[in-house]
Amino acid sequence: MNTPHKDVTISDAAKIWMRRCELEQLERATLHSYRGHVKNHIEPKIGHLLLNELSAPDVREFLDAMLQDSTRAMAKKCLTTLRSIISAAQERGLVQHNVAREVKLRRADRHSPDRVFPTKTEIKALLTSAPDRHRPLIMTALLTGMRMSELRGLKWGAIDFDRNIITVRERADRYCEMGSCKSKTSRREIPFGPELKKVLEAWRPACPAGALDLVFPNGAGNVETHSNIFNRVFKPLMLKCGIVDGKGTPRFSPHAMRHAAASLFIEQGWPPKKIQTMLGHSSITMTYDVYGHLFHDPAKDVHLMGEMERGLLVA
Repeated sequence: MNTPHKDVTISDAAKIWMRRCELEQLERATLHSYRGHVKNHIEPKIGHLLLNELSAPDVREFLDAMLQDSTRAMAKKCLTTLRSIISAAQERGLVQHNVAREVKLRRADRHSPDRVFPTKTEIKALLTSAPDRHRPLIMTALLTGMRMSELRGLKWGAIDFDRNIITVRERADRYCEMGSCKSKTSRREIPFGPELKKVLEAWRPACPAGALDLVFPNGAGNVETHSNIFNRVFKPLMLKCGIVDGKGTPRFSPHAMRHAAASLFIEQGWPPKKIQTMLGHSSITMTYDVYGHLFHDPAKDVHLMGEMERGLLVA
C-alpha cells in the first residue's frame, strides 16, 4: 500500500482486511457477509475517517447509529468486523491501538424473548406425520441434532452402519457448495439408534443418485437448498401437525429440530459435556447459554431444599 500511514482511512483499512480474508480462503458466505458489513454500514458511516484519528467516541457514535438504523444483531456483527479491520491494520503497523475494542455492546438478555423449543408431543407428531420421502431427513435431524448445513452435505460414506456412527466432516453452505466444517469442534462422530438405522437403510436404494453421493439431495442428486427444505418439507409438515401460532404461521424454523434433539439428550440425563460434543458446540458455555434452562428440575430442587431444611432444623 502506497498511501502514507497518516492518510489511511477506515475504507482503506477495510480493503486491506478484505484482501487478507480472501487470501485466507474464507468461505464464500462468510466473505459475502463481511463485504455487506463494510459496504452497507461501515463505509457509509465512518469510512471517510482517518484510521489514526479514529477514537473510542467515534466508534460509540457508529455503534449508536447502527442500533438506530439496524438490528442489534447486525450492530454486534459490524462492531466485530470493525475490530477485525483495525486489528489487521495494527498488524501492518498502520495504527498503534485498536480503539474499537474499548467499546462494548451491552447484552440485552432482559429484552430477549424466552427461547421456545418443540415439545416432546410436537417432536412425536413431526416424526409420525413426516411423509415417506422426507422421513429420513426429519428423523435424522430430530434424533442427532445435526446442523441443517451438515445434513445437506451428508454423504453415504460418512455413515457407518456397522458401528451405527455418523461422522461429520463436511457441510454445504448457503450457495450449495461443499466445504469442511467451520470449526474443529464441529468435526465429530454421532451415534444413532436401531430405528434410525432401519429408516436410513430403507431410504438408501430410493435416494436420488448424484456425483456427490448425498444422503438428502434434491431430486437431481445435488445439494438441496435450505429454503426448499423449509418451504417444501418442514413448513408443510408443521402445518399438517398444527404446530402454528395464533395467526396460523408455522412456529419453528428447521433449526428447531436441532434444539429438539438437544432437549431429548437432556431428558435422557446426558452430561452437559457429552451434549456439547454431540452438538459440536465450541464451548460448554455455549451449551449452557442455549440449553441451560432445560437442565433445571424444579421438583428435584424442591426436594433438595427440603433435605437441606431437615438437616438444619430437625433435631
